Amino acid sequence: MRKLRSLPSLLALCLMGVSTYAQQVDVAFGVSGLSAPAGSTNSSGVFSPTMTGGTYTGFSGGVLLRHRLGVEGELFWRASQNLYGGYQPYRPLFYDFNAIWAPRLTKSITAEVMAGIGAESLRFYTAYPSCDFYSCTNYVSSNHFMGDIGGGIRYYVWHNAFVRPELRLYLVNNNVEFSSGRAVRYGVSIGYSFGR
Repeated sequence: MRKLRSLPSLLALCLMGVSTYAQQVDVAFGVSGLSAPAGSTNSSGVFSPTMTGGTYTGFSGGVLLRHRLGVEGELFWRASQNLYGGYQPYRPLFYDFNAIWAPRLTKSITAEVMAGIGAESLRFYTAYPSCDFYSCTNYVSSNHFMGDIGGGIRYYVWHNAFVRPELRLYLVNNNVEFSSGRAVRYGVSIGYSFGR
């Protein structure tokens, strides 16, 4: 337990070490929508729903290390639960880690192009919590590996504060719960750049 308490301090120390070598560190909060192919019925008569719909909120952060190249990570989740098959509450989460290239186009506009890997985590909520020796949860997860590619345009509206329209294509492996393993997240984030 004592080791777990020191984990946040260790992570903060690592981030400070990375930021020492970084040209720029960016953090952002965003709101998005999700679009995917329509639901379909297979040859056995089983209907697979679509992932389309809902509002997704999330956070992203990135570090530009050299020549406007760096690493970026993000986590976006559906803001409210949806019903799977009309009865089972569920919520999808998408998280990924990317390589990013962010060329400066003008003094106040920066482009972003990124690609990477991550996972889709589907949380199916149950009526009764399930407990183990350290926590209790009221959901069962179904996780799928995914690749993603996307980009955005960062517009600096005031000093280092920016607004970023963005687009991500998620390619989810073995996404058997839905009609397709392909989904597009589109939205806007607001953020701040340190060391710009």
